[in-house]
Amino acid sequence: MLLFPWWVYLCIVGIIFSAYKLMTTAKEEEKIDQAFIEKEGRIYIERMEKEKAHRMKRSLDEDQEQHEKSADSHSIA
Repeated sequence: MLLFPWWVYLCIVGIIFSAYKLMTTAKEEEKIDQAFIEKEGRIYIERMEKEKAHRMKRSLDEDQEQHEKSADSHSIA
């Protein structure tokens, strides 16, 4: 029944256990990495939205200034 010494079977069990732990750890790290990527993505999108709102506000302010200037320059007096 025992074709090899007992320590060879122990090494095989150790290799299988190590492979199992490697796979489970890799899955956990992938989940952590994905969560980090999603968090950073949300932060980036929020920055883009704030910048867009800032640009829209600045554009509206500039349009309003130009409208006021053009209204002032067309006065009859």
